[in-house]
Amino acid sequence: MIRTCVGCRQRVDKTTLVRVVAGRDEAGWTAEPDPDGTRPGRGAHLHPAERCLRLALDRRAFARALRLEGPIGTDALAAWVRSEADE
Repeated sequence: MIRTCVGCRQRVDKTTLVRVVAGRDEAGWTAEPDPDGTRPGRGAHLHPAERCLRLALDRRAFARALRLEGPIGTDALAAWVRSEADE
């Protein structure tokens, strides 16, 4: 299946992207990686690269793609992307 990266907007096979879902913590909504693609709910897709993460954050793409209001924490997602980039 073809999906669009919310960062670079490139259309690619979804196996090259990581699915991102909305989660909740004490501070509010967070964007969390779902590498298995099994968590319930609406998802967005992102290349596991810091460049695409930065582009998505600059465009506020996660709030739009996940249909959320207000600020969205991305610390867990950023840490996951950095760990994937190191491998």
